[in-house]
Amino acid sequence: MKYLIYALVLGFSLTSCNMESKSNVESEFTSEDLLFTLEVLSHDSLEGRRFATIGNIKARNFLMKQFSSLDISPAFESGYEQLFDHTISKRRRQYWFPVENPGENMENVPDTILTGGNIVAKIKGETDKLIAITAHHDHLGTWEGEIYNGADDDASGTAALIAIAAYFKQNPPYHTLVIGAVDAEEIGSPGCKYLVDNFPGGIENVILNINMDMIAHNDINEIWACGTYHYPELKDPIANLESGLSLQFGHDDPQDSLKDDWTRSSDHRIFHNQGIPFIYFGVEDHDDYHQPSDTYENINQQFYIDAVDLIIEAVESYDQHFQPTNQ
Repeated sequence: MKYLIYALVLGFSLTSCNMESKSNVESEFTSEDLLFTLEVLSHDSLEGRRFATIGNIKARNFLMKQFSSLDISPAFESGYEQLFDHTISKRRRQYWFPVENPGENMENVPDTILTGGNIVAKIKGETDKLIAITAHHDHLGTWEGEIYNGADDDASGTAALIAIAAYFKQNPPYHTLVIGAVDAEEIGSPGCKYLVDNFPGGIENVILNINMDMIAHNDINEIWACGTYHYPELKDPIANLESGLSLQFGHDDPQDSLKDDWTRSSDHRIFHNQGIPFIYFGVEDHDDYHQPSDTYENINQQFYIDAVDLIIEAVESYDQHFQPTNQ
């Protein structure tokens, strides 16, 4: 791979219920490492990484070990993990929890407070101005005995965060990068909202959000960059990136009746709500979207490798574009 370069890499043993670090060796962070990280995050043992479940916690622990072994600094003095509480209302409780008593009167069931966690790392640049790079690590969990592994949605974006960290650890950026694997996107993005409200280094210093959600599954080699309708200045820095993929712009114009508007479809909308420019990388929906078939076996491996390369190159291009000498 062109952009996934030398870094400290984790070796993980993968069992049905546990992942533990085997070694910390200096090696090349290769396409195989990227794919293995995605495979771990979408493994059955994590049971779909549903918010506030054991599988979700396993995913968070795995990510923290990876950042640590790459010698990437945590974004907070307390560490990588940013815990937050989220209330599940009685209206949604029956959806969220198995119904032990089908005849239970939901009016008598209290709201439930659950705890989630963002995993946030930082690569210090030459300035305190920040680029926030995000992907959500949660998915839908297990329903009626079937695991919704969420390989594309969004283990793919989450694994890419590790590759991005590996690259910029060896190629220090001008801007400080805050790299966030955020929780709870599938239930309305309270994890990203908590991150934005309690942003390391101050949300007022964030100049750009790059969000990834579903970047590993496309049969026609096509990936979309959404956001340039709202922030036209973001198009030129990435319009001519070298890539084996077809980079498309759109899915952000509310007047375009032929394309769904993705402006509010994922965590980038939380930054957009604050007036912070965003680029969202993703693919159009496929047959495995929000299905038990969204598994590691069904991603397009070479497409995914190329997509991560392209996104790393995009981060580098934006980092250069927003330097004061280029403004």
